[in-house]
Amino acid sequence: VQLQASGGGLVQAGGSLRLSCEASGSYAMGWFRQAPGKEREFVASISWNGGNTDYSDSVKGRFTISRDNAKNTVYLQMNSLKPEDTAVYYCAAETRRSSWYLLQRPDYWGQGTLVTVSS
Repeated sequence: VQLQASGGGLVQAGGSLRLSCEASGSYAMGWFRQAPGKEREFVASISWNGGNTDYSDSVKGRFTISRDNAKNTVYLQMNSLKPEDTAVYYCAAETRRSSWYLLQRPDYWGQGTLVTVSS
């Protein structure tokens, strides 16, 4: 499966960005990020039916993951951005085990999209 992420860019602290990831097929989806010099970390995940979501503590309350299966697209709305959110953001997909299943071990990765938050 091909995952195509987009929407990254440069934004000032406190600003917002929305990332998009197109993925055909019925997968549990998620977003991860990797900051310079750091390991890749989990950001958010969403079940295939959109009814189950999970977030890392560092983004909870600021980021919202959603999906539109008619458009085969998953979104990550990022509000109140902080300089520490600067990273390459990757979308990921895992073959779903149920409609409510949350991604745990991605089977597929998209190319990253860079988000830079200036202070």
